[in-house]
Amino acid sequence: MAKIRHIAIHANDQEAMKKFYIETFDMHVVPNPRSESGRAIYLSDGYINLAILPGSPNKRDAIGHFGFEVDDIEETGKKAAANGGSSKMAERPRDGRFAEFRIADTGGIGIDISKNGWDV
Repeated sequence: MAKIRHIAIHANDQEAMKKFYIETFDMHVVPNPRSESGRAIYLSDGYINLAILPGSPNKRDAIGHFGFEVDDIEETGKKAAANGGSSKMAERPRDGRFAEFRIADTGGIGIDISKNGWDV
């Protein structure tokens, strides 16, 4: 069974959002030595990884994508295509991101998929 292990949100004020989740839900920062860009701030409750990504001044804070840890990436991609999602699995850059590939659901919402999972 696939498990949701990652959610990403866009925040216009990443530091304020980080403080909110740490102070409201007792989440902790997940250090990510693989990421040199400093683009995302990763938090966790010990089970799910939450990425706080930079937002856009013209948009509200919002969920950007979420991720599943799966046993078989290729099979998951085939199932996504067969069920009306994206037929292309986009390889994720190895710049500190945890997911290996991204697919999309029927509405175009991005879904990261990873065999290795996310640090929590």
